[in-house]
Amino acid sequence: MQNAPNYFHLHLVSDSTGETLITVARAAAAQYEAIEPIEHVHPLVRSDRQLDRALIEIEAAPGIVLYTLVNQDLSARLERFCRDQGAPCVSVLAPVHDVFRTYLNVAQTHRAGAQHELDATYFRRIDAMNFTLVHDDGQLPEDADDADVVIIGVSRTSKTPTSIYLANRGVKVMNIPFVPGVPIPESVFAAEKPLVVGLVASPERIAQIRENRILALGGRSFDTSYVDRQAIAQEVAQMRRLCADNGWSIIDVTRRSIEETAAAIINLQRDRK
Repeated sequence: MQNAPNYFHLHLVSDSTGETLITVARAAAAQYEAIEPIEHVHPLVRSDRQLDRALIEIEAAPGIVLYTLVNQDLSARLERFCRDQGAPCVSVLAPVHDVFRTYLNVAQTHRAGAQHELDATYFRRIDAMNFTLVHDDGQLPEDADDADVVIIGVSRTSKTPTSIYLANRGVKVMNIPFVPGVPIPESVFAAEKPLVVGLVASPERIAQIRENRILALGGRSFDTSYVDRQAIAQEVAQMRRLCADNGWSIIDVTRRSIEETAAAIINLQRDRK
């Protein structure tokens, strides 16, 4: 009996950016640890000629085909081709659209990329991204009351990636590093509008990330307390005490992805409102 392959080809055919397909596909593929997908992303497929290119790749590297195409002729053609090739082909949004259509009792508009319109939500996200980038890593702390969320975190707790992820959801974020002996700006304590959240992790996890960072930087000279587990434990304890004294929420990111941390912050925001 031959061993199963440790990879498979995954074709994602979309008439928009393909973000929806990528998210769904990776969520499904994550459940199969021993097998890695080789992703072939075919975005902005809105004509027969564009679909032709995707079909050539599917034929050259057969595998699972997931698609989001609102044009019914293109959808039918893709499904016929996959059926002839013996390749599984699934419309990711079709079951969802069926539920919406049945429940709402209205027809679909069949607009490709409708979720990417240049509407108020889009410009709110752009505004949030600009704000977050300008207020990264403790910059312009006097603007704290203009933020939706202020993240204070021990070094290497993914403050910046979490902030950018939230900004892409339309949340204005300021992030401030927690450094022992360096006071948090008074503007943060005085701010009434933002949710203030502290990020911590286990000393072991922080030390591991910091050691890897030092290696990546070529092992240049550094303060040994930066990776000393006892010193880090004291740093985390001080951070927890700061949050407790000010009634700020605290999130342990030791076993959390950036997405999970962001989701927890959004939930805290919702509860606060």
